[in-house]
Amino acid sequence: MTRPVTLAAIVGAHGVTGEVRLKLFGEGVAELSRHKTFNDGALTLFKIREDGKGGAIARLAESTSRADAEKLRGTVLSVPREALPPLGEGEYYHADLLGLPVLTDAGERIGIVAAIENFGATDIVEIAREPVPEKGQKTFMVPMIPAAVLEWDEHRLVIAGAFAED
Repeated sequence: MTRPVTLAAIVGAHGVTGEVRLKLFGEGVAELSRHKTFNDGALTLFKIREDGKGGAIARLAESTSRADAEKLRGTVLSVPREALPPLGEGEYYHADLLGLPVLTDAGERIGIVAAIENFGATDIVEIAREPVPEKGQKTFMVPMIPAAVLEWDEHRLVIAGAFAED
């Protein structure tokens, strides 16, 4: 679990002075502002504020004009995994689950964790089937609840077999 963790993405310019609009992936502006540099020191955060729409507006040292901000569109803001607070029992960072092999409780490998979504109630793990079937579902979703996801660690995610069936 040493890969960088993406906390936000630059979605565009804001104004003419180089500020950027951010889509946040973490716990919000307060969490993002704890970090002063991103992408191994390539980007330096000067100021950040909420945009009132669930995102943020930031000023980066490397962006002093609208043209600079536009060039940064699509850039993600990542920090080393070890720069994040330690996790409590049963907690996880999405980055820790992405790409994990998925097995059933019977030990059958069925795919990998392709994405994690949250539509309000709980996190939902999207699993890409491996091998990819010629017909039928290529991916399926499982809620991140104890009845469905039995365990996980840095090597695998185990789901109840009933959740793996078509």
